[in-house]
Amino acid sequence: MKSEIHPKNYRLVVFKDMSCDQTFLTRSAVETKETIKHEDGNEYPLFKLDISSKSHPFYTGQQNLVDTAGRIDKFKKRYAKKS
Repeated sequence: MKSEIHPKNYRLVVFKDMSCDQTFLTRSAVETKETIKHEDGNEYPLFKLDISSKSHPFYTGQQNLVDTAGRIDKFKKRYAKKS
């Protein structure tokens, strides 16, 4: 393998799906500012996701409307003024 090509901050990170509160632990080099205590009792960096395989319609087989931070309302408000 080539040396010096892998990220320096590769570590265990908890990813949390904010639409269904599912968490999973995996290795990543993603930048995070928050931490969380995981099921195993250890504290890990936290990265929040809007959607994952647990909540995505392709994997669940059902359509879910996820309104993250009022995006739909902001869109309607912004474009209602133009018409």
